[in-house]
Amino acid sequence: MFKQRAYTKNEAITWPIPNYWDVIAMIVVFTLIVMVAWGTKQMVAPFHAGQAMAISLEPSHLPLYALRTVMRLFIALGCSLVFTFVVGAAAAKNKHAERIIIPIIDILQSAPVLSFLAITTVGFVALFRGSMLGPECAAIFAVFTAQVWNMTLSFYQSMRTVPDDLKEAAAVFRLSNWQKFWRIEVPFAMPGLLWNMMMSMSGSWFFITASEAFPLGSQHITLPGIGSYIAAAIAQANGLAVVYAILCMLVVIFLYDQLLFRPLVYWSEKFKGEADEDGDEPYSFVVDLFQKTKFLRYSTVWLSYLGEWFVNPFLFLRRKKNIVNNESQEKPDKPASKLFVPLYYSVLILLLIIASIFVGYFFYNTVTFAEMRHIVLLGAFTGARVMVLIVLSSLVWVPVGVWIGLRPHIATKVQPLVQFLAAFPANMLFPVVAMLFLKYKMNVEIWTAPLMVLGTQWYILFNVIAGASALPKDIKQVAALMRVRGWLKWKRLLLPGIAPYFITGAITAAGGAWNASIIAEVIVWHNTKLEATGLGAYIADNVSDISHVVVGTIVMCLFVLVINRLLWRPLYNMAVERYSVE
Repeated sequence: MFKQRAYTKNEAITWPIPNYWDVIAMIVVFTLIVMVAWGTKQMVAPFHAGQAMAISLEPSHLPLYALRTVMRLFIALGCSLVFTFVVGAAAAKNKHAERIIIPIIDILQSAPVLSFLAITTVGFVALFRGSMLGPECAAIFAVFTAQVWNMTLSFYQSMRTVPDDLKEAAAVFRLSNWQKFWRIEVPFAMPGLLWNMMMSMSGSWFFITASEAFPLGSQHITLPGIGSYIAAAIAQANGLAVVYAILCMLVVIFLYDQLLFRPLVYWSEKFKGEADEDGDEPYSFVVDLFQKTKFLRYSTVWLSYLGEWFVNPFLFLRRKKNIVNNESQEKPDKPASKLFVPLYYSVLILLLIIASIFVGYFFYNTVTFAEMRHIVLLGAFTGARVMVLIVLSSLVWVPVGVWIGLRPHIATKVQPLVQFLAAFPANMLFPVVAMLFLKYKMNVEIWTAPLMVLGTQWYILFNVIAGASALPKDIKQVAALMRVRGWLKWKRLLLPGIAPYFITGAITAAGGAWNASIIAEVIVWHNTKLEATGLGAYIADNVSDISHVVVGTIVMCLFVLVINRLLWRPLYNMAVERYSVE
């Protein structure tokens, strides 16, 4: 593991002479800076509503399209990370905020990406009138909604399961809330959060086609990118162009895995409380390259100073005057707080009543009772597909995820492969599926269902791997000494140990499957259209009618909210209360 040597102020005056590793590293860094600068310039270029943007299917255009797409993905990922630290922490630390934030996340993670685009695109285009930044922000926001929810839920789950010994250490060292967050809670959550960041990047590829080529009223906006390239290839039935896009995606995923995620995996090892059993460490050629440099390695001292100032700013260094006891330090509620809780719930109930009235009035003026009953029935069809698919995916990926997670040296080798499989847009397979359906006269109602989970099943796998990797070494050693094997080991150790992680993955996978239904239940290849009965198909068929899109989205969100409240949340709370490592 890389260990930064501490330099004194006098040493900081003398800079080392760069070696040839510095030259290679600088070339890499400046290349990335130039690429980002060029992509940023393209994002703020002039744009006018109705302006046509032709997408060339020539392979030579793919590198530039890939750069534009990757920039959107990483900007959305950065926004998702900020949102995760703020909202996830608020939900974990404040029970009143938790009662509002978690149901809202349950609702929003099921809302289709096309619904966000239909509702927000007009606002972004009007806000940045005359600039490409409007459509770009709409696309980035759509990708953000595909990335953020599983990251927030993972961070929330990790903060709720911080071991008591770490909390006691924070109390003994009298860390402020700010210091405790960055020195205890974020490091503890980092391994699981990192896996979910990779899953977010991979999962957002599934929706990249919809986010880069979308309708705006009677017009159609197309942004340069791999997603719009794929959309154009499908519209022209150009199979060779689809193959080029797949190869380009493979190269892009490999590059950002090696340049970003591999170094992050290597860095996250420092946050594990114990060494791996086999003693192997993840390898990253980028880390190895920068470790061999002299000038750049030396210059990172200033970054460490900046990080130290950020974690320990004077503004947040409020030490406790009294020595902390092991007993609970919670103060009794003040009379004001006792008055606040009823007022808080009264305001919340009032807002819910007002929102229900507005929604009811909107439904009354948009759809008839018979149509509403039909929409609910469509939601039941889609819901049945989602639940069956989650059960089947769990039966497959839980054993695989546990096997990988218990073997860190294998996890580092499997990660790039799993990341590519998760990033592979399942809608690229839809043309092949459509041809199979037509040739073999397959039942669309049944065989479109697996397409809904192709892009979301990986949430289960990634979270199970993270949960199995987080199992304490001492507990595994005790199980081995007592020769706990077979089903007893799964019952007493593995399933309880991964339960919070698995349920988090199942919640996000189910929400993603609802979201994916809008693409999976309607398959279009050239002049062929196959459609299954379901709420996703209803929304896709009415995408140009915002009122019906809103109705379908609200019904879908209500389905997800009810299922989460009645099934997933009770299971999650039980897992946290009964199976947390203390």
